[in-house]
Amino acid sequence: MIRFIATLHLALLSFGAYLATQVTTLRRAREDRGSVTIEQVLWAVAVIGIVAIVTTAIITFVEGKASEIDE
Repeated sequence: MIRFIATLHLALLSFGAYLATQVTTLRRAREDRGSVTIEQVLWAVAVIGIVAIVTTAIITFVEGKASEIDE
């Protein structure tokens, strides 16, 4: 009977350790969840900035060439 109780005790300790590991994993997943959104927003802002710079450069170039045609 003591052997059974000892085995049951060890099984419950192992299960408790397993649950603690799962809780830790879930907490980390929740903490990291927002970082993906922030990263995507930063990439979007960077792309929009690059597009704005390129568009401004093209418009400036075209207006310069257009003013040469008028002269």
